Amino acid sequence: MSCLFALSGKGGVGKTTLAGLFVRGLREIGRKPILAIDADPNSCLADMLGVRVRFTIGSARETVRDEAEAQKISKQELLRMKIAQGLVESNGFDLISMGRPEGPGCYCYANNVLKSAIKELSDQYPYVVLDNEAGLENLSRRIVQSVDVLTLVSDASNAGMNTLERLYGLAREMGVGFRKLVLLVNRTRGGELPESAARVQKNTGARNMLALPYDEEIATLAEESRPVWDVSDENPIYRKILELVRETSG
Repeated sequence: MSCLFALSGKGGVGKTTLAGLFVRGLREIGRKPILAIDADPNSCLADMLGVRVRFTIGSARETVRDEAEAQKISKQELLRMKIAQGLVESNGFDLISMGRPEGPGCYCYANNVLKSAIKELSDQYPYVVLDNEAGLENLSRRIVQSVDVLTLVSDASNAGMNTLERLYGLAREMGVGFRKLVLLVNRTRGGELPESAARVQKNTGARNMLALPYDEEIATLAEESRPVWDVSDENPIYRKILELVRETSG
């Protein structure tokens, strides 16, 4: 049975960097092997983890039907083969990336492929970290229906606090189940939660709501597209994430 962490939030708040730190934290405390899933079309999680993606699930949308007919195999079997080809193996974790569907059209097919891939791959890993697309669309597409730890990320602005409530409401509306809810408020002033945080915590019922202060080392890491392994062991943001995954992954 896998322990699945899903991160979602407003764009530009450091969600993917935090997802990378979740993977690093889980690996450090021996919670491995880990499957990291980049469900964001911008595909930045690979950079955060210092690996290179060779194939994305989204790119299969335009080719699977014709290739399956030519090879006289089912589309599902061909997808399994392509997913295996696209799985990036590393030390203690593997990565699969959704990427951006090629050509015109909606994401429906790529999302269905991703759902199938998550279901099939997750059973093979005791720990899974899913980095969702920024914004609200990721939940409305129902990429997953149940997670162990739903982590919603925002900044400390009023808009950010409102987004946390909307994401929570949408998760409930879409029937996304979770065992634990974590709210991360990133890049706060002085590491303190804003006044509106008490309202958000009450309305969501979240037991875990953490303020993460602005951190120069983390900011430089993101700006230079360096991997999370370069963050110092004693970095205060990393130490908080490490304690969080230790607490919620057991």
